[in-house]
Amino acid sequence: MASDAARTAIEGLTSAGAAEAMIAACRSVGLDPCGAELIRFGENALFRLASAPVIVRVARSSEYLSSARKEVAVSRWLAQEGFPAARVVDDLEQPVLAGGRPVTFWHLINEGDRKPTYGELGAVLRDLHSLTLPPGLELPPYDVFGRSDLRIDRAPDGVSDEDRQFLRRRLHELRAEVANLRFDSLKDPLHGDAHMQNLMTNDQGHVVLIDFEGFGFDHPEWDLMVTATEHHSLGWQTKEQYADFVTAYGRDLRDWTGFTTLRGVQEFHMTTWLMQNTSEGKNIAEEYVRRLASLRDDDAPRNWRPW
Repeated sequence: MASDAARTAIEGLTSAGAAEAMIAACRSVGLDPCGAELIRFGENALFRLASAPVIVRVARSSEYLSSARKEVAVSRWLAQEGFPAARVVDDLEQPVLAGGRPVTFWHLINEGDRKPTYGELGAVLRDLHSLTLPPGLELPPYDVFGRSDLRIDRAPDGVSDEDRQFLRRRLHELRAEVANLRFDSLKDPLHGDAHMQNLMTNDQGHVVLIDFEGFGFDHPEWDLMVTATEHHSLGWQTKEQYADFVTAYGRDLRDWTGFTTLRGVQEFHMTTWLMQNTSEGKNIAEEYVRRLASLRDDDAPRNWRPW
């Protein structure tokens, strides 16, 4: 396991390296990591402690430290607003840097018996975009391409040089398209990764927004592009589900002339995000290949699987 941890410091996050960081961070703040369970592995690794109702979130590397600090600040602001969102454990100094990885601690959300609806997602985003930032909390503009360059540079060994070159060319094209966008909306607080997996329903039946890594202050279109792309390109929602989302929010992004560009951005995000974890299993590697093939042919059907 020690050799895995050393390798991930260079190549990125693995489940083994994340577990080592989780254990070290818990011990540094007086929490017991014994029996912790890995419950999600994606952009970050999430562990549920057996010893306390706490979720431990492990980021990829020290480059994510400022983002982790922002997440903690956003959680505390939303708590003051009474907004339905995940809460950090307040009596701990965080984030903690463990093995070069920022680690944060969150109150466990006890999930209810039902899944959130797309109407609820639309309503939560509408309410979020209407909030006013408090003095002292500065949120960055939406980072359209985020860590795309880093993801490509640090892609696992199974990603070919040809793939990397293609992704760099596609990134260059999308940056040029985004530079020419003209928004007619005002800027608002923004979630930055507004898909259904970042909305939970607790055991009281209330929806709770999670994952604040992408939070910013920018045009709301960047939040709407996620569900609009999933419906328009991928068919992941029924017509009725998407209609509920549009009705609750009050706008269909597909009516905007810039939607085609934002659809391309979202598909690129979804592909490079998954690319980071291709070494974790055959199914992930196969899905990455499927998504990359679609990026090479804009007219090809998007038979992508949710991940």
